[in-house]
Amino acid sequence: MNGTRRGVISDWGGVLTTPLLDSIGAWLRDERIDHAHYQRVMRPYFDGSLDGNNPVHALERGEIDTARFERDLAELLRLTDGGPVVAEGLIHRMFARFEPVHEMYETLRAVRRTGVGTALLSNSWGNGYPREHFDSTFDEIVISGEVGMRKPEPRIYLHTCERLGLRPQDCVFIDDLPHNIDTAEELGMTGILHTDAATTRSELDRLLAPDTAHGPPNGSDPSNTPDARDSRAA
Repeated sequence: MNGTRRGVISDWGGVLTTPLLDSIGAWLRDERIDHAHYQRVMRPYFDGSLDGNNPVHALERGEIDTARFERDLAELLRLTDGGPVVAEGLIHRMFARFEPVHEMYETLRAVRRTGVGTALLSNSWGNGYPREHFDSTFDEIVISGEVGMRKPEPRIYLHTCERLGLRPQDCVFIDDLPHNIDTAEELGMTGILHTDAATTRSELDRLLAPDTAHGPPNGSDPSNTPDARDSRAA
């Protein structure tokens, strides 16, 4: 690789957290929600059958109120004993079992310390994020509901690259969903389909490795990395 990539953009759920299916499954068990019924209810939101009238897509863009979505979804779900699901706080409870994967945060922090720009790009369901980890990890944070765009819409990828001051060709994009990777690569980004922290770290090491024939990594001045600047300031 030629070492010209100067930005890394990462998804949140399933990349910086425990896997989506595991995390959702834990929530379903915690609340005794009928798992098979949940799958039937949710399938149309993700199989393309709703076309342009998809409440999940509207929620991710911030176009509908979170409380309204919770009420509508709770009415569709049921407990294993047939009882109702509590609507208030449903999304918060749904995402409460998305545990942080600290190895991935450390990987991105290490990348950032080399002078490579880092950004978070996440589709939000109005849920809270563990932002205490974000300042030390990311230069830019792009949350779908805050910008009115969602993955895999090309414009949100381009917006994130612009926030980093980079072209898509300069960036690596990490996500656990293949269709999100497909759009990134169509735009010229280099995609990493995340499966586990060790594999993604290895891929990043390979993609960001300096080309010794063309100078330091990313064509940057090694004396201008955050660590170098900090040492001069000290």
